Parts: sequence; structure tokens; C-alpha cells
Amino acid sequence: MAGIYIHIPFCKSRCIYCGFYSTTSLERRRAYVDALVRELEKRKDYLWDERIDTIYFGGGTPSLLPPEEVERILSSLFYIYNVREDAEITLEANPDDVSFSLLEAWRHMGVNRLSMGVQTFDNQRLQFLHRRHTAEQAIRAVQMAQQAGFTNISIDLMFGFPNQTLEEWGSDVQKALSLQVQHLSAYSLMYEDGTHLHRMLQRGDIHELDEETSLQMYGHLIDALTAAGYQHYELSNFALPQMQSRHNSSYWHGIPYLGVGAGAHSYDGHTRCYHPDSLNDYLSNATLVIEELTEKERYDEYVFTGLRTAEGIRLDLLEKQFGITFKTYCLQNAQKHIDAGRLVLHNQVLHLSRSGLFVSNDIMSDLMWVE
Repeated sequence: MAGIYIHIPFCKSRCIYCGFYSTTSLERRRAYVDALVRELEKRKDYLWDERIDTIYFGGGTPSLLPPEEVERILSSLFYIYNVREDAEITLEANPDDVSFSLLEAWRHMGVNRLSMGVQTFDNQRLQFLHRRHTAEQAIRAVQMAQQAGFTNISIDLMFGFPNQTLEEWGSDVQKALSLQVQHLSAYSLMYEDGTHLHRMLQRGDIHELDEETSLQMYGHLIDALTAAGYQHYELSNFALPQMQSRHNSSYWHGIPYLGVGAGAHSYDGHTRCYHPDSLNDYLSNATLVIEELTEKERYDEYVFTGLRTAEGIRLDLLEKQFGITFKTYCLQNAQKHIDAGRLVLHNQVLHLSRSGLFVSNDIMSDLMWVE
């Protein structure tokens, strides 16, 4: 099985935290869709005629595309590729773009999963992030999607805002649970280089939340969602049973995928390729940068992605793919974390313990290959 990612880079406005490639220049949407369709045809052999299990419209803001353009892309996909009848087809949507007629149109053309960028139910913090919707719009958008027949809805939340309290975060979590969505992704607010948020931090306009409070928020999230029946199947992702994101899971399990559009990445198991973050380049040249991954780089990715998941790293598969030297290296570097209770080794599977979840980056770094 394989997946296809379609990057839609258009946004009405730019959020202060966003590090993904996007543009607020909307007049070239039609030309962009023309280019996407051409690329889908041109790169049809990239996945060796594998059956397509997942399709994901990400961005940017895919919900800004007129429905006829989304349908044109999907029609091209169904015509060119061997798409499974039960393929997971996800579209990212901003709550303020959603209407009942638009939801019905998406469902009619085959979209069966929605990912809503809610971020928070606090209106002041939404304004701080430069989000276009209100908390009330977010709630209505989810309820509208449920009324339109969507039974696979995910929402994104953020925590760790400057001056945010644990009680305020708990309120966000409870409001999310009250919506009874099937999937929830939650991320600590990140101050990425090049973003307006990072510049605000550097100027001293805002201050990062202290690490202890942020970790308490993450712990509360885990406790509240698991108590409500959600499975914590990846560091930042929770799902009701059988409702995990099939598309994102393919990234964490090294399954090949084709990415089309400006700034989109592809992976075939041995090489990674990507388009530069440039709408002009994509529309005129569609430059494709190809990176051949070394065995050590592939090992690092295997460790990094495997430890992010609840399944962890299967050491028999690690040895089969990379050899005994890499397996021995992994175990030697994992031992101190096993002894400290941060990693669990059981039946040749290595995974993070509850305490390990809170220091996952340090553990992953220790298991990476160093000459």
C-alpha cells in the first residue's frame, strides 16, 4: 500500500506559529491545480503501481479550494492511480471555511475524513495566533460535519501558550472531548525559526511557558483522553479504537508516499525528494530535489519514527533491515534508558514507558547513529 499527499499552499492569512510553506497570494489557485494534475500524471510510476490506501489534502488551507477544484484533483487521482475503494481520503479544513453545502460536496466526491485546525477554544488565544475562526465557529463546524454524515473527524489542539495555566488547558481538553470526535492531535506550541512567533520571543514581547507546566499539560492530556477511551498511539496523536490516521501512520511505519505540490516531499523507501518552497518555481519549473538516503540515515529515521508510536521498534525487523551491527548499537544505547525505566524492552520490542514519553527527544537522540 502507498499514500499520496497533496499540498495546497494557499491561506487567507498567515498564523504566527506556522513553519509550513504557504502563501496568501490566492489568484493563482486555478493555475496551481492545473500544475497538480500535470504532476500526478507525470509521476504516476513513482509508486510502482502500488494500490493507494490514503490520500491527504494538507496545507496551507485546502478548504479554501473551490469544491470543483478538489473534485478535479480527486477525479485525476482515481483515473491515474489504483485507488482502493475504501481508501482514507482526508482534507484539512479551517472552521470558518466550513458550510453545510461544502461538507456535503466533499462527502459526495469521496472525502471521508476531516482534520479541523481548532488549536484552542479560547478566543483571546485564537486572536494571538492570528487564527480566523472563533471558538464558537470551531464547535459549530465540528457539529455541522457530524450532521453532514462525517464519522471520521480529527481536531488539532495546541498547549503551552505563554501564561497558560493547567486549568485553562484542562478546559480546552474537556471541550474537545465533549465534541465526541474520533481523533485528536495535540502539540506543544513551537517557536520555529523564521516565524512571527519566534521573532516575538526574540524581541521579548512574549515568554515561553516553563517546561514543568508544559509537561504537566501533556500528562493531563494523556490521562484525560485515555480515560475517555482514546488510544495514545503516537506521541501527539490519540484515536478511538480503529480510528487511527492511516495516512500519518504510513509516515511513521516507513510506507512509501508521493507528495505533489510546492514544498511537498515524497519517499520511496530509499530516496527522499521534494519541491522547493516556491509557488513561482512550481508553476514554471516544478524543480524536484532528490536526496539518496544512506543506510545510517535510514536507520535514524527508523528509530525516530518507530519510537514515536505505541508499537515501538521491533528489533527483529531492525536487524533484518539493517543488520546485527545496528541492532547491537541500538540496544547498547538504549540500555541506560531501560535501566532507568524510560524504555521498555519486551519480546524484542522496544518502546517508550510513561516516563519516557516526557523525555522522548533525548531518548531518540541517544539512539541515533554517531560515528
